[in-house]
Amino acid sequence: MKKKTKDNTTKKLTNFKLKFLLMVLLVDAITVILLYFIMPLVQNFPPFSENIAFQSQLEELTHIEQYIIAYILCISVHTLSFFLLMRKIFAYLKKYYNNEKISYNEILQVRKDCINIPYKVFAVQMALIIGIGILFNFIMLVSAFTIMRFTLMIIVIASIISVILLIGTQKMLYKVNISTYEVCKKYKKNIGYRITNSKNLLFQMIPFILVILIVISLIGYSKAVQQEGFAIGNYYRAYLEINKASPDEVSMDYLKNLLDKVPLQSESHYYFIISPNDEEIYTSNPDGSISDFVLKYRDFFYEESNGILYETYGVDEQLYTIDVTDSNGQTWYYGFKYPVVDFDLFLYYFELIIVVLIAYTILLSVWSHNISNNLIKTTERLKDILEDENVDNDNILPIVSNDEFGDLSYYYNKIQELTVRNIEKIHENQNMLMESERLASLGQLIGGIAHNLKTPIMSTSGAIEALSDLIKEYDLSIDDPEVTSKDHHDIAKDMNEWIAKMKEYISYMSDIITVVKGQAVTLSETENVNFDIEELLKRVDILMKHELKNALIYLNISVKADEHKLIHGDVNSLVQVINNMISNSIQAYNGKTEQTIDLIVEEKDNNLCISVRDYGCGLPKKVKDKLFKEMITTKGKNGTGLGLYMSYSTIRAHFNGNITFESEEGKGTTFTIILPLQ
Repeated sequence: MKKKTKDNTTKKLTNFKLKFLLMVLLVDAITVILLYFIMPLVQNFPPFSENIAFQSQLEELTHIEQYIIAYILCISVHTLSFFLLMRKIFAYLKKYYNNEKISYNEILQVRKDCINIPYKVFAVQMALIIGIGILFNFIMLVSAFTIMRFTLMIIVIASIISVILLIGTQKMLYKVNISTYEVCKKYKKNIGYRITNSKNLLFQMIPFILVILIVISLIGYSKAVQQEGFAIGNYYRAYLEINKASPDEVSMDYLKNLLDKVPLQSESHYYFIISPNDEEIYTSNPDGSISDFVLKYRDFFYEESNGILYETYGVDEQLYTIDVTDSNGQTWYYGFKYPVVDFDLFLYYFELIIVVLIAYTILLSVWSHNISNNLIKTTERLKDILEDENVDNDNILPIVSNDEFGDLSYYYNKIQELTVRNIEKIHENQNMLMESERLASLGQLIGGIAHNLKTPIMSTSGAIEALSDLIKEYDLSIDDPEVTSKDHHDIAKDMNEWIAKMKEYISYMSDIITVVKGQAVTLSETENVNFDIEELLKRVDILMKHELKNALIYLNISVKADEHKLIHGDVNSLVQVINNMISNSIQAYNGKTEQTIDLIVEEKDNNLCISVRDYGCGLPKKVKDKLFKEMITTKGKNGTGLGLYMSYSTIRAHFNGNITFESEEGKGTTFTIILPLQ
């Protein structure tokens, strides 16, 4: 079974790596293919010159072979950099697929990598394409002007491909990022590079408009140069067609004399003569030359090119050529060589690119900032609602636009409405739980009420019986001459003593009724009054006396504060909290008798501290970690866990106080209620 799980994990991780590798291969392949087809256009390569047989005669490697080498080099470096950047993500995925434990620090690192890696990939891709492109640029081309155009195209294409790769990487890592929230529900903001929405939009859009501008401009320039070359060629064709040499006249001197008569269109132009079998090549310009490229191009494409020959790749120099056969049947070639570079035109296109790009950037910046500002306003409004800490149907996000931001505001308001309803339901359920806890507490009190009232009732009944006997005795003594005045006073004295005892018993019963009535009201109905420590402890003593007596547990009350110190709040709620703690302490002894619970009241740092301390079993660590945070109980099915949870809520809400605890397993627990004194 373990082997099967391991194989499944390996398969999932391998599939993930293959998807990334496929994306790299595809993007790099698109890059190379685009370069292969676009470069001849923007560099104005000679027509038909991409012929493989022709290139093999001139260069050690054809253009296709050069691009294949570039592709292999590109994907090798690129794949290596990818796997180096992704190593921590691969380690995480291995654990994730194996359902192994993953620490929160590992989760944060993966989330950071998921945000940062796409931008690192962008930088690597840019550096890689530009570096390899410029390297091949200097290998393939010779003209500085051509190198400048080629480099410009390389940078633009690298930008677009890098942006595409960035988006693709973000999409693939999005699922990885989402998986981390399945592992850990914790979250935090400001992880990874922070790029605002407006900057991100500019970052991704500008390369696309830049490539459109540059490609159109360079193709336009190439076409303009091409037309200029045709025009110059036609100029010289007109002269040479009229004065075409006959076979008997053809010789080097004759052709020189013929070409000398043709007026040059520019001082940079000059004529050339190529003797049969290329044995002798003459140029009217001492610094002029006829390259091997020209000769090879003539041999391959002379018929198709209509006499127009080219100096080499990326060099804007052309030759108008005409052929003639001498009396021996051998072919001579002669014509004019001329540059067709129009630097002013190129500069015009370059300036146009800069102006349009600046204008587009400004417009895009304004547009993106407008979008970003709408998002910022929505975010700030959400933050205000969050800081308000109140979920209210009246506290809504205004819907100020009919777009995605309007949808965001609308659905947030809907979520807020749902949250309000859920909170109301929670309050209803909370009230039901509180009422259930109250009834459970009353169930415990009812057992003690009968015992607490039984003694004063029996005592009162005895006093009434004694008074009845005294009344009968007094009635019989009326008009009895033997009954003295002193006897009457003694009977009255006995009656007063029994009445005083009855008052004491009745007062005690009244206190019991008052206390029980206070605890019997609904917990949500609070009544904040001023009461003192003495009143508080009297109520606790009355209500807990029976439970303590049944458990054979002794409550030691120690007051280290002024008993008449006033406390403001709901006395019934505070009594219930203390009683709940005493009940928990009784249960902490697990049925052991003759044990002690300390109830200590003292004043510290302008706070009233009420501590309930037992010496029982103590709290387990798992309970201590969750105490006051959720409803947890150590009583199994016999407990709800609501007592301490609601006690904490009561002290926080009704007294602006706090509850702390100290506990050690096997040694006991101390709960302390801290109440700020007004």
